[in-house]
Amino acid sequence: MKIVDLIRRDMVVPALQATDKRGILEELAQYMASHHPRIDRSTLSRVLIEREQLASTAIGEGVAIPHGKLAAVGEIVACLGRVPAGVEFDSMDGQPTYLFFVLVAPESSTGAHLKALARISRVFKDPEFRRRLLAASDAEAMYHVVADEDAKY
Repeated sequence: MKIVDLIRRDMVVPALQATDKRGILEELAQYMASHHPRIDRSTLSRVLIEREQLASTAIGEGVAIPHGKLAAVGEIVACLGRVPAGVEFDSMDGQPTYLFFVLVAPESSTGAHLKALARISRVFKDPEFRRRLLAASDAEAMYHVVADEDAKY
């Protein structure tokens, strides 16, 4: 599974404005809903917040992978967001979180959803990949960093 199979070019947000966990999740939900007509902003926001209340999706090293399931989507959709200054997100390592990769899967999805989470976790563990994403000048450059990384596999 390739990350570029999950994320479209227009689903990269290089400068999220929110400064707290709830705000980040709501901003990402708003962005995804504005680009996917089948996604309801308030429903996605609720799903992401409820999932976050179970346990933080911040996996450490500046990365979080908020995720959830919606009946409204027919396939996995994704969004990559960045907070250049970082934000407190209850990360496993206690450090600020800068990169947010949101995955929204159909309610019926299990295997594909888990494979996508595993793939994203593995790719985002690479410090050079994270450095290049953080240094990218804009959304297009961030997308190219992801595409370049995908091309290695």
